[in-house]
Amino acid sequence: MSGCTMCPIMCGADRRSGDIGVCGVSTTSYVARAARHYYEEPPISGTCGSGAVFFVGCNMACVFCQNITISRTVAPNSTIAVDEVRLADIMLRLQELGAHNINLVTPTPHVGVLIGAITIARRRGLFIPIVYNTNGYELVETVKLLDGLIDVYLPDFKYAAQRMGQRCSGRPDYCEYIVPAIHEMIRQVDNSLVCDEHGVAVRGLVIRHLVLPAAVDETRRVLDVIKGEFSTDTCLSIMSQYTPINGMEKPFDRRLTKAEYSRALDYAVELGFTNVFTQGLTSADSTFTPEFNGFIE
Repeated sequence: MSGCTMCPIMCGADRRSGDIGVCGVSTTSYVARAARHYYEEPPISGTCGSGAVFFVGCNMACVFCQNITISRTVAPNSTIAVDEVRLADIMLRLQELGAHNINLVTPTPHVGVLIGAITIARRRGLFIPIVYNTNGYELVETVKLLDGLIDVYLPDFKYAAQRMGQRCSGRPDYCEYIVPAIHEMIRQVDNSLVCDEHGVAVRGLVIRHLVLPAAVDETRRVLDVIKGEFSTDTCLSIMSQYTPINGMEKPFDRRLTKAEYSRALDYAVELGFTNVFTQGLTSADSTFTPEFNGFIE
């Protein structure tokens, strides 16, 4: 972190001395909200909610980001500054409230503090699974640092084509990094999803993919890569909750259509994927994005 190489950007920011990385993160990590969250896949949310810890900052620049109020800022109002001990306290509090797991949302820029926090929390009695909820733009070397600390990996697989990565997130090399990163995740936890007697995930991997409007061909390319690199047994979450942000350019200024989503799902079936979570189109109307008010609840 003194010359940050935590993610593929490798911006070299001296974050220990207060420089701000491309991700917007400097010396201190900030949490925008820590609360039980009910809008993840059923094995993640369960019946009592996932203990979601929403971090400030992100190493991508997705034009459709639903968490844009915290992903592209250094430290917005109503956030909680955390060090390893404070973050461990938050994890233990979420466990006390009955959360099924600790769900680390956009964790990559914060891996340094996460390693210490998880270690401290485990030592103090944290027993629920740790979920690493990432955009997928990861270095293998960083994922290796998490070996033995993460129980469930929940990576996005946004794009396969360079032009889509550039157009939508400013990261043309996205696929170049996500594939080896997922290979390392699978090495650590396998590509199956193991659940307890209540259907709550305790170990494994789920790859998420958000279908974009006018981009079913890109979804097909992503599914082709997943089949070729991993397995059709890999657990997928094919999402329909795309919500346009005001001022977006065509074709991203509209929601996904039923026909587009159906074509995406049909292709997954055609390829032979058998473990797939799906969403109804009404998911785009739901409040999947919580209020980022710094609450712990």
